Amino acid sequence: MEPKLGYGWTEDKMPDLTGTTAVVTGANSGLGFVTAAQLAAHGASVTLAVRDPARGAAAVERMRDRLPDAELTVRVLDLASLASIAAFADEFTPATGRLDLLVNNAGVMNLPQRRTADGFEMQFGTNHLGHFALTGRLLPLLLAGPDARVVTLSSTVHRIGKMNFDDLMGAKRYRPWPAYGQSKLANLLFTSELQRRAGAAKLPLRAMAAHPGFALTNLQTAGPTMRGAKTTTRRSRVMATLTRELAQPAVWGALPTLYAATVPGLAGNSFVGPEGFGQQHGHPVPVTRSKRAQNTADAQRLWTESERLTGVSYAFA
Repeated sequence: MEPKLGYGWTEDKMPDLTGTTAVVTGANSGLGFVTAAQLAAHGASVTLAVRDPARGAAAVERMRDRLPDAELTVRVLDLASLASIAAFADEFTPATGRLDLLVNNAGVMNLPQRRTADGFEMQFGTNHLGHFALTGRLLPLLLAGPDARVVTLSSTVHRIGKMNFDDLMGAKRYRPWPAYGQSKLANLLFTSELQRRAGAAKLPLRAMAAHPGFALTNLQTAGPTMRGAKTTTRRSRVMATLTRELAQPAVWGALPTLYAATVPGLAGNSFVGPEGFGQQHGHPVPVTRSKRAQNTADAQRLWTESERLTGVSYAFA
């Protein structure tokens, strides 16, 4: 019997994933760690795609303490480098010959102005362009299976986001939170356009989006830590206190991702988040998105720009 699409869903309602292959980006900590561990606990063969192989190996050891028979692999992936993304995709060859689930989880938030290895603004380059390029390069493996899913993590902060196509990289004016909001809005526009194109080609690929609400991760303090010695202490302490007092734990923050990744019958382009007030806490359910996130013209324009910037074109065949 299929799980009910609604309230009260937790990881114990996940189906058996034996024989499923999955890649989770940023899986060495936080939401990615919980997501990878739960997928493995339910039988999936999971690749942890991480920047630091040592931290990835340590994450696998922590998982194996509870899941000694889990199928876990670590591979290096830096989403802020198109060369690293290409190398990951070229070297990734699952034993099944296909990829059933790609979880675009990794991300950065509220950073001072930084650039990726390819000159992109760091938040837009990592959160959107990196995952756009990764998904495109892994598309042949995703299409090799009967029912693959791509789950991309967005945020409620997408609601403050605007697609500034005249200054996507913040060269004229950069503000950390609006830049983050733009990247999270881009995640939703990417999801809807990926689903539209896959559907038009009649391909068995479902694109999903999810957000964790207010969850306890290291993202909240990463930005303040990068701002310098005087502001680091004050902002880090404020964010640490707010997060500790108000945030739900990562095990709950990962539930929307797991729901989007595994619930049978869930429609493509679904957006999943917590059921509670402001979509900040609670069990996962399909949730609403902003009007900007439903702008089909922006989604298509973003797709064209993303192909141009990354040099990655999708072959829907």
